[in-house]
Amino acid sequence: LSFSLAGDARPRLGAFRDNQVIDLAQAGLGAGLAVPDSLLALVQAGPDMWRAVAALADGATGSAVGGSVTHAPDAVRWHAPIPRPAKNIFCLGLNYASHAVESAHARGRQAKIPTTPVFFTKAPTTVNGPYDDIPVDGTLTQQVDWEAELGVIIGRTGRNIARADAAAHVFGYTVVNDFTARDLQAAHLQWFKGKSLDGSCPMGPWVVTADEFGDPQGKAIALRVNGVVKQHATTADMIFPVDVILETLSRGLTLEAGDIISTGTPEGVGMGRTPQEFLHDGDVVETEVEGIGVLRNRIVVSA
Repeated sequence: LSFSLAGDARPRLGAFRDNQVIDLAQAGLGAGLAVPDSLLALVQAGPDMWRAVAALADGATGSAVGGSVTHAPDAVRWHAPIPRPAKNIFCLGLNYASHAVESAHARGRQAKIPTTPVFFTKAPTTVNGPYDDIPVDGTLTQQVDWEAELGVIIGRTGRNIARADAAAHVFGYTVVNDFTARDLQAAHLQWFKGKSLDGSCPMGPWVVTADEFGDPQGKAIALRVNGVVKQHATTADMIFPVDVILETLSRGLTLEAGDIISTGTPEGVGMGRTPQEFLHDGDVVETEVEGIGVLRNRIVVSA
């Protein structure tokens, strides 16, 4: 995870154990290990460093040279695990058949289930913290929608990755909400603008490593608005599972350590409802993936 402390806004690398946030840099001081200064740097450092830091986290307690090793969860500010990705977030559209159907109906079109993955991207400036407010410019959009998704963090760089080898390229998994300005998405025809408003991609609260997370295709995924369930499905319903996504996306396109892939959303988005529902100032959106955790973000509309 990434977090900061009161009086020091610099994000630092942490781990979560026994309901405590471990400051891995401080723990490293006591153990004589030079820990990477960010999660992105840790991912890019490779498996030997991953194992060393995992062992460090398992044994970290108390205090070390220069400050405390552990902090209470409510004593820190939580950031997105990778606050500033090196490049755009890769995203999938229409990757659940039920969502593909509701999306087509919302646009007055005949439903067509994709036979190849539908890819688009979100700009790095969309990334937001797991508990941060979602800023909405009310003069720009009046149709902000929600999309609960499973996020994949690439751990090992690769190109033309075979499906059978895909799992070996994954560092871990996180929760993503692909907030979307539907009116901008429609007006610009191509999805990028409506998907890329600043702060429209909260993620976290941490990355669960692939070995701990297990099979990514058997996890419940849910979203609530002001406590009311809007989306509830399982990642088993994906048209293109994670290994197929990596195989297809990496054909002729290098996936690099630290890249983020958001794997699509199930049915239940606001655009697909009758009548349609969009988010308003003060709404609280909770996005949950089984085995990871919950994002909790409040919509803040400015005029």
